[in-house]
Amino acid sequence: VLGNELFARVWIPDPEEVWKSAELLKDYKPGDKVLLLHLEEGKDLEYRLDPKTKELPHLRNPDILVGENDLTALSYLHEPAVLHNLRVRFIDSKLIYTYCGIVLVAINPYEQLPIYGEDIINAYSGQNMGDMDPHIFAVAEEAYKQMARDERNQSIIVSGESGAGKTVSAKYAMRYFATVSGSASEANVEEKVLASNPIMESIGNAKTTRNDNSSRFGKYIEIGFDKRYRIIGANMRTYLLEKSRVVFQAEEERNYHIFYQLCASAKLPEFKMLRLGNADDFNYTQQGGSPVIEGVDDAKEMAHTRQACTLLGISESHQMGIFRILAGILHLGNVGFTSRDADSCTIPPKHEPLCIFCDLMGVDYEEMCHWLCHRKLATATETYIKPISKLQATNARDALAKHIYAKLFNWIVDNVNQALHSAVKQHSFIGVLDIYGFETFEINSFEQFCINYANEKLQQQFNMHVFKLEQEEYMKEQIPWTLIDFYDNQPCINLIESKLGILDLLDEECKMPKGTDDTWAQKLYNTHLNKCTLFEKPRLSNKAFIIQHFADKVEYQCEGFLEKNKDTVFEEQIKVLKLSKFKMLPELFQDDEKAISPTSATSSGRTPLTRTPAKPTKGRPGQMAKEHKKTVGHQFRNSLHLLMETLNATTPHYVRCIKPNDFKFPFTFDEKRAVQQLRACGVLETIRISAAGFPSRWTYQEFFSRYRVLMKQKDVLSDRKQTCKNVLEKLILDKDKYQFGKTKIFFRAGQVAYLEKLRADKLRAACIRIQKTIRGWLLRKKYLRMRKAAITVQRYVRGYQARCYAKFLRRTKAATIIQKYWRMFVVCRRYKIRRAATIVLQSYLRGFLARNRYRKILREHKAVIIQKRVRGWLARTHYKRSMHAIIYLQCCFRRMMAKRELKKLKIEARSVERYKKLHIGMENKIMQLQRKVDEQNKDYKCLVEKLTNLEGIYNSETEKLRSDLERLQLSEEEAKVATGRVLSLQEEIAKLRKDLEQTRSEKKCIEERADQYKQETEQLVSNLKEENTLLKQEKEALNHRIVEQAKEMTETMEKKLVEETKQLELDLNDERLRYQNLLNEFSRLEERYDDLKEEMTLMVHVPKPGHKRTDSTHSSNESEYTFSSEIAEMEDIPSRTEEPSEKKVPLDMSLFLKLQKRVTELEQEKQVMQDELDRKEEQVLRSKAKVHSGALCPFQQSFPYWGLKLESENKKLKNELNELRKALSEKSAPEVTAPGAPAYRVLMEQLTSVSEELDVRKEEVLILRSQLVSQKEAIQPKNTMTDSTILLEDVQKMKDKGEIAQAYIGLKETNRLLESQLQSQKRSHENEAEALRGEIQSLKEENNRQQQLLAQNLQLPPEARIEASLQHEITRLTNENLDLMEQLEKQDKTVRKLKKQLKVFAKKIGELEVGQMENISPGQIIDEPIRPVNIPRKEKDFQGMLEYKKEDEQKLVKNLILELKPRGVAVNLIPGLPAYILFMCVRHADYLNDDQKVRSLLTSTINSIKKVLKKRGDDFETVSFWLSNTCRFLHCLKQYSGEEGFMKHNTSRQNEHCLTNFDLAEYRQVLSDLAIQIYQQLVRVLENILQPMIVSGMLEHETIQGVSGVKPTGLRKRTSSIADEGTYTLDSILRQLNSFHSVMCQHGMDPELIKQVVKQMFYIVGAITLNNLLLRKDMCSWSKGMQIRYNVSQLEEWLRDKNLMNSGAKETLEPLIQAAQLLQVKKKTDDDAEAICSMCNALTTAQIVKVLNLYTPVNEFEERVSVSFIRTIQMRLRDRKDSPQLLMDAKHIFPVTFPFNPSSLALETIQIPASLGLGFISRV
Repeated sequence: VLGNELFARVWIPDPEEVWKSAELLKDYKPGDKVLLLHLEEGKDLEYRLDPKTKELPHLRNPDILVGENDLTALSYLHEPAVLHNLRVRFIDSKLIYTYCGIVLVAINPYEQLPIYGEDIINAYSGQNMGDMDPHIFAVAEEAYKQMARDERNQSIIVSGESGAGKTVSAKYAMRYFATVSGSASEANVEEKVLASNPIMESIGNAKTTRNDNSSRFGKYIEIGFDKRYRIIGANMRTYLLEKSRVVFQAEEERNYHIFYQLCASAKLPEFKMLRLGNADDFNYTQQGGSPVIEGVDDAKEMAHTRQACTLLGISESHQMGIFRILAGILHLGNVGFTSRDADSCTIPPKHEPLCIFCDLMGVDYEEMCHWLCHRKLATATETYIKPISKLQATNARDALAKHIYAKLFNWIVDNVNQALHSAVKQHSFIGVLDIYGFETFEINSFEQFCINYANEKLQQQFNMHVFKLEQEEYMKEQIPWTLIDFYDNQPCINLIESKLGILDLLDEECKMPKGTDDTWAQKLYNTHLNKCTLFEKPRLSNKAFIIQHFADKVEYQCEGFLEKNKDTVFEEQIKVLKLSKFKMLPELFQDDEKAISPTSATSSGRTPLTRTPAKPTKGRPGQMAKEHKKTVGHQFRNSLHLLMETLNATTPHYVRCIKPNDFKFPFTFDEKRAVQQLRACGVLETIRISAAGFPSRWTYQEFFSRYRVLMKQKDVLSDRKQTCKNVLEKLILDKDKYQFGKTKIFFRAGQVAYLEKLRADKLRAACIRIQKTIRGWLLRKKYLRMRKAAITVQRYVRGYQARCYAKFLRRTKAATIIQKYWRMFVVCRRYKIRRAATIVLQSYLRGFLARNRYRKILREHKAVIIQKRVRGWLARTHYKRSMHAIIYLQCCFRRMMAKRELKKLKIEARSVERYKKLHIGMENKIMQLQRKVDEQNKDYKCLVEKLTNLEGIYNSETEKLRSDLERLQLSEEEAKVATGRVLSLQEEIAKLRKDLEQTRSEKKCIEERADQYKQETEQLVSNLKEENTLLKQEKEALNHRIVEQAKEMTETMEKKLVEETKQLELDLNDERLRYQNLLNEFSRLEERYDDLKEEMTLMVHVPKPGHKRTDSTHSSNESEYTFSSEIAEMEDIPSRTEEPSEKKVPLDMSLFLKLQKRVTELEQEKQVMQDELDRKEEQVLRSKAKVHSGALCPFQQSFPYWGLKLESENKKLKNELNELRKALSEKSAPEVTAPGAPAYRVLMEQLTSVSEELDVRKEEVLILRSQLVSQKEAIQPKNTMTDSTILLEDVQKMKDKGEIAQAYIGLKETNRLLESQLQSQKRSHENEAEALRGEIQSLKEENNRQQQLLAQNLQLPPEARIEASLQHEITRLTNENLDLMEQLEKQDKTVRKLKKQLKVFAKKIGELEVGQMENISPGQIIDEPIRPVNIPRKEKDFQGMLEYKKEDEQKLVKNLILELKPRGVAVNLIPGLPAYILFMCVRHADYLNDDQKVRSLLTSTINSIKKVLKKRGDDFETVSFWLSNTCRFLHCLKQYSGEEGFMKHNTSRQNEHCLTNFDLAEYRQVLSDLAIQIYQQLVRVLENILQPMIVSGMLEHETIQGVSGVKPTGLRKRTSSIADEGTYTLDSILRQLNSFHSVMCQHGMDPELIKQVVKQMFYIVGAITLNNLLLRKDMCSWSKGMQIRYNVSQLEEWLRDKNLMNSGAKETLEPLIQAAQLLQVKKKTDDDAEAICSMCNALTTAQIVKVLNLYTPVNEFEERVSVSFIRTIQMRLRDRKDSPQLLMDAKHIFPVTFPFNPSSLALETIQIPASLGLGFISRV
């Protein structure tokens, strides 16, 4: 501490926290015995120095160095600094990996972390080790890279305590190799390598008190690679399986996982024969009392194990065999023994566990029962069978179970190795060693001894490697090398393995007949005690010994050493098992000498993989007896020597796993346990070796960049090395503290901290000076501002006072005038009130008297009338009654007289009849009498008639009398009623008189109340006015609120609409992406198929003479897109081109069939996806068409109809011409029609001239028609007749009848067009009238509803009425508001649409003025080409077709595609020329109606493009060129397809060039797929070119010099951020982007496609930059955020320059922009947290937290992000639903679309340059 100034910080020892931080309160002086310290918790302490050693406490590193990635970057290298750095990274930053020189320290987090996904693997792949944050993947990448670079095998040594995470680290390293390298074949070797992990974990891992998945064996896995460094296989060696766990488990521990997995799956049908149950039912699985691991489902793990076995080729029968043996072991553990006496025992008869064991093993029950209770003793002459005691039998049973399990373990390992073995020769390998770390327990036995012995050997190898690396570094930099003293553990190794060492004495004691653990202990004491300093004897024990290991002293108990070393098992029991009927069991005990011998080699040239403990047998007394005598210790020593030889022959990489606490708490750090493990694993030894020399190393450029602030301008020279030397000589006077190497400066410990202190002091002084100046400037500004403000305030106050006085005077005068007028008003109003009251009283009194007089006269008049009416009624009533009585009397009298007459007549009649009876016989008399009778009858009839008349008269008179009677009765009743009414009227008059008197009295009361009521009414009116005012205010507030709500609703609806639109777009993009990924997979399989065909071709040694290989892409296209004609041709081909199928290797044929099947499946999937994609695109196009259809004018809509009609006319004329030629050739004589005849020539010339003239006339007619249409549209209706006459005059001027006919047709078409327009207008008017009627009806309904509401409101009380009317008014206003808003939106849409149309028309006008489209650059071509108005008249024209012979097709494809140089074409010729030429050739074949020629040309074209891209697929220009031409070819096929949707923008001439005979829609789809493949290949080429530049240019290079300083680095150097000659800068990226853009523009690529490529490029830049930022702690600082934002702004400026801001590229950089902003914003308060959460919406929660955890201050003035702030951020973001993935997918490719882009280039104008070598084709 000498020389350090006050307040230096130190570390002092502490029994609880190991090391505590403190600060000096007083400077140390030599000779001081006490240091005054101030602890961090606030206490003061006197720290006494050790008087013997006088060692001072360790110094603390500056805060700027805390949390470094590499511990060797620390200035002070010692134990407390290492421990503190690890703790800060683990607890505060949640980083579990840290470098310590060449060692990766991995701390187990006891929590799943999202840092092992495939995206992380891709991020670390190909990166330098020092460039990225520490990770197991970085170590794996370093090993893989060194293997490829140095051609040397590699090893990764993973060590640590149980539960520290060794197995997981090894597993992740293997996964990295499997992912990065891939396999060399389709056999998925990498999957098999990873599948070995679950198998080995199930049979070799168990739960312990320290770890739920502890590996109870060591393993070394060699992963083999071929010459291309792809995985071809693997091999595994195992060490020291803990067999004792099979029969015994301690408390809270478990047996091997496989037993519990079996028990959990016991209910499966295939496992019923095993007769298993719960794990608690078996002795071997219930001893630990913890059969379940929390969070682990043993049944699911069993399924994973079986799946892995199947993947590794272990058949179902073998799997069931393994499970039978394991189940047998469990049942064997339940076999019980009964003691007969002290020396013998028996098994109960038909003992169920033993019966099950024998059934499963297929052995005889009696034999096994016998030999479990007996043993055979062999002497020289005889053999004895001796019973054994119950304890011995139990031990023998357990030994048998352990032996069977060990054999099964080795058998499984052998089978796994066989499955992973490769027939291909291994070129190199990477070994992953997962082995137990140093162990020390309360009771240490033989297993701990072997483990610690292995760790001694590994530690020795580690020390030698570290020492060697240090020496190489010093020699390379030409630094004087001084020997560094380091701990050498060779004496400890000699103590264990040398002659007469511990292992030798143990083996010798095992050979002794009566050797015991006690005698062996005595031999150890006699041999090594007091002779070896590393060997000690405990004071209180004679059965233990102590060894001083490199990590700690360990006391071993001798008990059990001999038994475990011998590993004895009874031979007779093994013989019984060998005789098993179960075939698999004897296989386990076969005599496999090669597998046992540790020195023999396997068939593949590798060393043996497993150790096989065995018991001597009598089967082979020779070699096998010798082998079986090898003890476990001897075998372990041999296998360990082999391992060390392998490791020494490789380049090692070290991973040290640390267990942070014993309770498995996540992210909890126990300092005591951590220090213990750091000491044990050699990390601190590495630190000590580094600290002994020059631990801090800087390159000259980095030193200059960091400490430039300590230099003066005159010290800076052009030579950086000399500059650094001059500065260091001034700053550090002691030259021994540093050394200058060739490329680096080496510093001793503490010197970097001293330089950092000088730098911080210099910066602090500069800050103070800046602060002083700025504060003075701020205060001066504040004073001037205050002075100016005071003057202003004074001015305003004085003015205010003057205005107040003037206001007072005015108010006084006004008050006087108001008083005068008010008093006059009051007097006048009082007089008027009194006068009005008097007049009112007089009027009321006079009125009252007049009304009384009137009422009296009225009553008298009414009484007279009533008397008159009553008297008249009485007289009439009396008269009527008298008349009625007289008539009645007359009637009665007349009736009586009639009755008398009738009676006489009846008597006379009776007398005649009697006379007849008396005189019956007298005829004469009868005759006489007859006559009399007749006469009398006549008289009678007369009388009857008279009687009838009388009765009628009587009846009528009776009716009259009755009616008179009723009338008299009614009048009588009326008289009675009138009398009653008179009485009631009299009573009513009396009542009215009383009421009149009462009314008079009440009137007085009412008049009295009138005044009171008037006052109350006035008060009520005023109150109502106030309420009305309040209600108006409320109404206005409600209206305002309604408006706001309407706005909110509108905004919400707009947001929803936007979100739904975005969702639909995302769905469409997802569908496109899925389809394009399938297409990518299809192309990959196609390439694989091509490679296989090439390999098959190469395998044929003698090719056939006529052999011709068919291209795979051709065959694939033919299989999907060809028709009958092509099939017929293909049937003929096999006879000429035969494939040598009979010479194929069977494996290749099966692989070929698999690929073929896979291709078929992918084709089907592709077709389905294509249908879905087409459907989606149709929906999108339909919606767009609906939007844009309103903008189309009727003329544009009707134009396709005209084009079709002209085309049909053209076809008719062509047909007539052809028929005429045909008729002439047929009818004429042969001599006349001969080709050489003169008549024939003349006729043909005439026909040719006529056809040419006809074409000319057609063009003129088209010109005329276009002019007519334009004029028709321009004229108004009133001028129609006049203009038509003018047109008719023009028409009359035409001489040719054909012209007149054409003009007439044009006029007819114009009339039809006008008619259609008129009809459409009529329909629109009708629609409008209908709409108006509907509005009228709705208004009527609204009126009715309003009336109903009004009627309802009138019935309500006043308050409710007001409320209801307000509510109604609010509702009405809301509805009106919404209607108005809808209208406003419609108008806005209309305005926008019209603006767009105006822009389009403006562009069209501009282009028409500019002229030809060919001169416009590709970046400025608009999407919709313009139809020219005027058609140029040509005397003679070509048809836009190219003719070639069929045999020249290959030459055409060769010259135009295969051998074409893109650069020459792009520079000298028009863009897309090859596409135009190919299409013109297709047109000619279509014109000839040659199906075979069309399909052959298209298939050859597609296959040739694929060949070119396969051959030169890494060249950007080639890929871009053919992407552009493929798209242009595709657009030509669409433009000239004849479909109306693609002909909208064609000229009439272009419409004539449409295909007539073939529909090539299928080939359009093939070309679209090909374009997608080329686009994806283009993206891959872009990515390969850009990827090396991105990290260096965007992150590492300092675009703004001096902003970010370089921090000290450790042993693993980072890539320099200073721009050297070989490094990339941002300018490099921009130059490359310019190059890409210019090439694409030169090739004539569609502007929309260029935008998509640029968007993809920017996404790659943003994703790779952000991913590296998230994985590099050194890049997460404020200054780096500024650099990134500047770099992004440069990229945006590039987009603006290229007019590509609307391409969506800027949006892809949003995550990177937000990450840069996150680095720069404040990170302290809750407001800052809220701002961060709202700002970083493009980043996921994991990314935000990761950036905050990684944030590292570069200078001392910056502050770290507190843990509480990060937790606040996590709490605020917990509801955000985003991906848990940390990194962006840099390989993601956006789905590409190819918008239709028709060409305005006329095909007939295209000239074919001679440079293309296409002289064999001719223009038609």
